[in-house]
Amino acid sequence: MKKLFIACLGTETNTFSNMPTGLETFAETMLFHGDATEKCDGLFAIPMKLWRQRGEAHQAEVVESLGAFAQPGGVTVRKVYEGFRDEILDDLRAAMPVDVVMLSLHGAMVADGYDDCEGDLIENIRQVAGDEVIIGAELDLHCSITDKITENVDILITFKEYPHIDAAERADELVDLCLKKLQGEINPVIAVHDLKMISMWRTPVGEAADIVQHMTDLEGKDGVLSVSLAHGFPWGDVPDASAKVVVIADGDAAIAQSTADRVGDMIWSLKEATHPSGYTIDDALTKAHDAPKGPIVLADLGDNAGVGAPSDSTFILKRIVDRAVPDVLTGLYWDPVSVRFCKEAGEGGSFDLRIGGKVGVASGDPVDLKVTVRKIIEDARQPFAGSFAPMGDAVWLSTDNNLDIVINANRVQTFHPDAFEQFGIDLADKKIVVVKSTQHFYAGFEPVAAEILYVSAPGAIPMDFKTIDYQKFQSPYWPRDQIAR
Repeated sequence: MKKLFIACLGTETNTFSNMPTGLETFAETMLFHGDATEKCDGLFAIPMKLWRQRGEAHQAEVVESLGAFAQPGGVTVRKVYEGFRDEILDDLRAAMPVDVVMLSLHGAMVADGYDDCEGDLIENIRQVAGDEVIIGAELDLHCSITDKITENVDILITFKEYPHIDAAERADELVDLCLKKLQGEINPVIAVHDLKMISMWRTPVGEAADIVQHMTDLEGKDGVLSVSLAHGFPWGDVPDASAKVVVIADGDAAIAQSTADRVGDMIWSLKEATHPSGYTIDDALTKAHDAPKGPIVLADLGDNAGVGAPSDSTFILKRIVDRAVPDVLTGLYWDPVSVRFCKEAGEGGSFDLRIGGKVGVASGDPVDLKVTVRKIIEDARQPFAGSFAPMGDAVWLSTDNNLDIVINANRVQTFHPDAFEQFGIDLADKKIVVVKSTQHFYAGFEPVAAEILYVSAPGAIPMDFKTIDYQKFQSPYWPRDQIAR
């Protein structure tokens, strides 16, 4: 390898969200112009850091461009996307000639006027780089696989695990295949199998874990180089929203396609067993309260900032208060206004505070509580997938019935027990812990939870995939339609 060009650009776009994604959201999350590998520990910086290390170990010149990622939200502002894209393209032109381009992307980024930002970016990179340059891309598994992407990359790999604990492993896989392609050892060809499904796969357990293991077992055998399951992103209304299997084989398109089809058939046969479900709020609270020991972790599926929700909904909190459920810890509530009031009151201050319910209808009504400010942490952060996620200024509040609430100034989901424990909160003292997350909490909380319950609460993230109001995604799909295979 002589010269390696690396860049990152992404966000996960909930096209139903009313929160525009602009420059400030990128700046709060991850925004670096050529120095992300030096200054950033975020999830989507991990691949770039590894690629720099691997490239330099091979005495390659590494040219680093933009490193930009935004907390998931609504559609990205057009001029922001176009500005970032053009910055990458300008840097690439200045760096030419290059041998390999490697991209850390999401795969579900939508901007005003662009349903397929990744495809648009990769297509433009191909035009600048030419046909001989190797282009590799690593995507989040909640991605949309489009023809623009597959027709313009040489290597395409998605995360396998949800929660995303394998970004570094997939980055290693990508650079290995790019190196082999550069050295003439392999001739990668890509095949795609459209599952015609809208679903989610919780990969640590059960049949979903079996799918991941099966994909891994296929790799390195019979010419198969890589197998990925692109889960799709249910709340992104784009033409290619459905889940797809992506297989890379060495020079044999028939093997690639037949492998993708076989994996697709396996996933289809397990669709009922792997499809996500959840308790109602009251059923979850009753089951958790009646459990012999805690903490019972409740995941608020309807209000996950990592899926573009506001993270300020109060539907579960209101039922906790109305039912006077004791010994509960809940967070993270995105409420910078309330954080400001708490900082004014100071630690130990007690006053009436209106919590949550601020962004829109999907947030529910605010909840008014008499609270005591227990602790304030400025620029708090929490572990996530070998990196750290910023929480902004964060506050621990206590109120009646031993109810503890953590609010914060940066919109982010609850990834890890340290989101709470850094305040001095002991989860073992709580019967119920409510986290605003869909699945990324699992790796951190599973070891300390007596049980985990998924709660299909109201909010910005509807979990009934049959009734999502798609306009651009028009293909028949399971579970809405009966698909013949």
